[in-house]
Amino acid sequence: METFESKKPIYLDPNQPIDRRIEDLLSRMTLEEKIGQMCQYSGITKEYEGMIRDGRVGSLLNVFGAKETNRVQKIAVEGSRLGIPLMFGLDVLHGYKTIFPIPLGLASTWDPEVVSRAASIAAAEARADGVHWTFAPMVDIARDPRWGRVAEGAGEDPYLGSVMARALVEGYQGASLSDQNALVACPKHYVAYGGAEGGRDYNTVDISERTLREIYLPPFRAAVEAGAGTIMSAFNDLNGIPASANPYTLKTILRDEWGFEGFVVSDWNAIGELINHGIAENIFEAAEKSLKAGVDMDMQGDVYRQALLKLVEEGRISEERINEAVKRILKIKFKLGLFEHPYVDPEHAKKVIKCREHLEAALEIAKKSIVLLKNEGSLLPISKNVESVAVIGPLADDREAPLGPWSCLGDPRDVVTVLDGIKSKVSPKTKVLYAKGCEVEGSSTEGFKEALRVAKECKVAIVVVGEGREMSGEAACRAFLDLPGVQEDLVKAIYEAGAQVIEVLMNGRPLSIQWSAEHIPAIIEAWFPGIQAGYAIADVIFGDYNPGGKLPITFPRTVGQVPIYYNHKNTGRPPSQVNRWTSKYLDIPYTPLFPFGHGLSFTKFEYSDLEITSNEAGEKDTLTIRFKVKNAGKYRGDEVAQLYINDAVASVTRPVKELKGFKRITLEPGEEKTVEFTLTLEQLSFLNQHMKRVVEPGIFKIMVGSSSEDIRLTGNFVVKRYIEFS
Repeated sequence: METFESKKPIYLDPNQPIDRRIEDLLSRMTLEEKIGQMCQYSGITKEYEGMIRDGRVGSLLNVFGAKETNRVQKIAVEGSRLGIPLMFGLDVLHGYKTIFPIPLGLASTWDPEVVSRAASIAAAEARADGVHWTFAPMVDIARDPRWGRVAEGAGEDPYLGSVMARALVEGYQGASLSDQNALVACPKHYVAYGGAEGGRDYNTVDISERTLREIYLPPFRAAVEAGAGTIMSAFNDLNGIPASANPYTLKTILRDEWGFEGFVVSDWNAIGELINHGIAENIFEAAEKSLKAGVDMDMQGDVYRQALLKLVEEGRISEERINEAVKRILKIKFKLGLFEHPYVDPEHAKKVIKCREHLEAALEIAKKSIVLLKNEGSLLPISKNVESVAVIGPLADDREAPLGPWSCLGDPRDVVTVLDGIKSKVSPKTKVLYAKGCEVEGSSTEGFKEALRVAKECKVAIVVVGEGREMSGEAACRAFLDLPGVQEDLVKAIYEAGAQVIEVLMNGRPLSIQWSAEHIPAIIEAWFPGIQAGYAIADVIFGDYNPGGKLPITFPRTVGQVPIYYNHKNTGRPPSQVNRWTSKYLDIPYTPLFPFGHGLSFTKFEYSDLEITSNEAGEKDTLTIRFKVKNAGKYRGDEVAQLYINDAVASVTRPVKELKGFKRITLEPGEEKTVEFTLTLEQLSFLNQHMKRVVEPGIFKIMVGSSSEDIRLTGNFVVKRYIEFS
C-alpha cells in the first residue's frame, strides 16, 4: 500500500539531491511562476500578498521580524500552488540590532577575525528574526572620499579589501547556509561603483581594463572564492556599458573566469534605469539586455514581471535562459533549508538579539576600530582622577550619529554616547561639564559662549565633532571634506581658550582637518562606532584600552588632492620639493595629511632583524619574510605590522608600493614577537602589456613598517624566471 510519503513530490523530499529537487520543481512550474521567482519587491502590501499566492514573487526585501516574516511566509508556503518559500532580504551591513562600527571602521581593525565575528553575530540576529539574505558586504574600492558610500566599504586598497571581503562573506554565511545562524551574502556593487566620476553617487565610471582588474575586481573575486551565494549588479555604467547589462563583467569574468554559480540580483531598479542610461528605449529592451547579460533577479523594478513573458513569446528571450536564472535562485533557497524550515521561532529571536555576548563583542570590536591619529606630548591617556573635564560638541551627547549610515534596525535608545562613556569612567570627584556648542550643520555660533565657559572651568576639553549620521552612505556625497558647519570654528575657539584639547572625530569618510592636525595635540578617529560608542571611546581616552587601529584609506590635506591613495604610480617626474618641474602642487604639500595604514599607540614598537628566506625565487618557490617587533614602551598594545612590495623594473609601470600582508599582534611591555609572512609568486604578478598575468625576472623591494609611510625595514629579493599564469 502506498503511503503519503511515497507520493510526496521529489522537490519536497529532503533526502533527494538538491539538483534533482530543482529539476522536479522546475518541471511543475508555469512560465509565469518561473518569472515570479525572478522578481523581488520591497515591503508587503495587499497587492503583493495576492501576487505571492499566485506564485509571482520570489523574494521580498525590507520585511523583517519573526512574527511578520512568518505571517508572510505562510502565504507563500501554504497559500500558493507549489508552496515555494520566499527569501527575505535586508541591508545588514554592520549589525542587525546590535550595531557594530561602520564597515570602514571594521576595516580599521585590520583584524579579519573580529570582522568575521561581527558579520556572524549580525547574521545570527537577522536569521533569528526571519531574514535570510543580506545585501552585504559592500566590497567596492574607493579612492575618492567625496563619495558617500566610502563608509560602507574597506577603503582604498585591493589587498586589504579582499581580506575583508573574504572575512565578511565567511562570517555571514558560516559553515552552511542551512545553519539557522547564517545569511546568504551578496557582495556589491558589481563592479567599479566606487570609481564614480566626481565622487558623485550613481555616476559614470571610465577606467582602463588594467585598473578594473588590478584594483576594483580583486575583492569581488575574493568574495566569490569565499563562497558568496549571490552578487549584486551596480547602478553605474562602466566604460559605456551599464554594470547591470554588461555581459563582459557578468558573464565573461564572473561566470566563465571565476566559475561563480550563484545568482545575480540587480540593485534597486537598476534594470529599469537602463532607459535613463540611454541603452534601452523601454522596459522590454531593458529586461532583454539585463537578462541576456546575466542579471537573474530584478530588485524592485517590476521590469521582469512586466516584460519577460512577452519577450519569451516573441522569441527574444529563450525559456532556457529563464530556467537558468530560476535554477540558481531555487538552489539558494534549497541550500538555506527553506523548504524544510520556512518559519522561525519568535522566542529564539528574543534570546539572541542584543544578548550580553553580542553587546560585549560590539564593545570590543568598536575599541579595535579606533585610530589614534595624533598624540603630541603623550597627552593621552588622561587620568580618571582628573579634576575636571569639559565634554563639548554636537556629537558628544548624540545617540543617532554613532549608529552610522545603513545601521539596519539599530535603535538610538541603545546607544552609549561619548558623554555617557566619560561619566562612567571618571572618579566620583571629577567634575564633568557638558556643552553642545553648535549643530553639526548650520552657521549659528550661539552655543559657543556656553562651550567656552565650561572649557575655561576644566583642565581638559574633549571636543566631539564630525558628520551627522546621514552625511555618509548612499546619496550622501560631499564636494568639501572639511568639518561641516561651524564645527572647526568651535574647535579653534576651545583651543584658544587655553584648555588641553582632545578632538574626537565621528564620521564616515576621511576629513580634511589640517588646522586640527597642526594645532590640536590629540586626535582620535572613532568613525561611527555603533551602539557601544561611548564606552569604547572612553576606554581609549582614559587608558583602559590602548588603540591599535590603522587607517584603511588616506586622509587628504584638502579636497583638491582627491583622488589620493598610497599605491600610486611614480610618474616620470616623481615629486620633489627642491625641483619645481615635478609632479606636485604649488600651494600645499603633495603628501597626505594622514597616510594609509597610519595609526598610533600609547606605547612604542621597534622593528628589527628582517630576514628573507631566499634572495632568489624560482617558478614554484614561496618567499618567507620574518622580522621581530618589540614593545619598547610601558603600555600593553596592539601593532599592525604591514608588508609592502615594489617591483623595481617591469614591462609596465607599477605602483610605488603595494600591500601584500599584515598582522595585528598584541605585545606586553618589553615583549618581542617574530612576525612571519609568506609571499607567493602569484602575489608578485601583474598584467603585462598583453594583459597576461605574469611575473617577470628582476629585483623586488620588500618594505615592512607601521604604515605605508612609516617603513622600518627594507630588503630585496630576486625573481629569476619569467612565469605566466593561466
